[in-house]
Amino acid sequence: MAGSTRQRILFWSPALLGLIVTLVLLFRPQPVQVDLASVNRGTIVRSVVEEGKTRVKEVFLVSAPIPGLMRRIEIHAGDPVVAADTVVAQIEPGDPSLLDARTEAEAKAGVRAAEANQRFAAAAVQRAEAELDFARAELRRYEQLAERDSISANELEAAQRRARIAAAAFEEAQAGLRARSSELEQAQARLMEPGGARTRDDDCDCVDVHSPVSGAVLQVLNESEGVVSAGTPLIEVGDPRQLEIVVDLLSTDAVRVAPGQRVAVEAWGGDMPLDAVVRRVEPFAFTKVSALGIEEQRVRVLIDLIDPAEEWERLGHGFRVQARIILDERADVPKVPQAALFRDGDRWAVFVFDDDIARIRHVELGLQNGLEAEIVAGLQTGERVVLQPGERVSDGAPLAPRDTGLP
Repeated sequence: MAGSTRQRILFWSPALLGLIVTLVLLFRPQPVQVDLASVNRGTIVRSVVEEGKTRVKEVFLVSAPIPGLMRRIEIHAGDPVVAADTVVAQIEPGDPSLLDARTEAEAKAGVRAAEANQRFAAAAVQRAEAELDFARAELRRYEQLAERDSISANELEAAQRRARIAAAAFEEAQAGLRARSSELEQAQARLMEPGGARTRDDDCDCVDVHSPVSGAVLQVLNESEGVVSAGTPLIEVGDPRQLEIVVDLLSTDAVRVAPGQRVAVEAWGGDMPLDAVVRRVEPFAFTKVSALGIEEQRVRVLIDLIDPAEEWERLGHGFRVQARIILDERADVPKVPQAALFRDGDRWAVFVFDDDIARIRHVELGLQNGLEAEIVAGLQTGERVVLQPGERVSDGAPLAPRDTGLP
């Protein structure tokens, strides 16, 4: 009986031992697969990134100084101009406008009246000429009589006076005829039709419009020939080597920006970012609707390029760029990815990878930029921390690092 029991025990012992081992393996804590990152030293930068555009600092709008017919502008965008020398446009007197029926009838009546006045003035000239001929003939007779002492000196002087009066009357009549002829021409001019006032030639009496500054033509606003009024915009002129960058920042970001802060100009088309500096933060905010239809308060920030012009000479007016404004920068400081941090009560903490075990560690943070955070206290360079710890990671939990290529 005892031997039979011992045999059963020996028979079932391996199975029981295997069951115990299986249960232990099933119910023992499993290590959590995690991603790790090392605490290393480097530079951490906090910045504001926003799209902007370039523009010439001083853009001069050249407008038509007088109304008239502007000839076609022959210069094009990019052409160089010299201040007070380069002719950018020519304006000549315009054609008269069409007459309505009443205005035309009044103009024709004015022509008839001017013609009648001219004929009246011509008759007055003939009468004055006849009086002058008579006065001169009379004077010659009196002079002959005076030589023979047949008349008195008073009679001779009277004849001379009548001759002078007749000569003055003749000149007055001629002046009146010229005035009436001018009035007739003026009345006839009121009947002038469009296109018939003058003939087109290359040497017209045009008003030349010059560029006010030296530089280049940025944009031709009104190229074709046509009638323009005074003040019509014609071209924009500026110096493309005097560029600035305009960025519209959210007002919540603009309050952290100040003149003199360094700027890295990226995504402008070149291989390397350009160095720039904030020149001005305008004190006036304006409302701008975003692509999602949200009203935003924006503030305009002006940025100056400090790299030599030869490095960005292909940039022009209105080009798109991306400006990274450096708000704060610290070099050679310990830092960790922001994804490793979490809140433990009112303190920041991380899980440190310590011999395959998670150990919670409270840390003090310095500069943060959304991707990385400066470690002021709590971690040493070279330690590894858990990235994005989930609910399964706790203090003392076993860990199994994924292969991320990190040491």
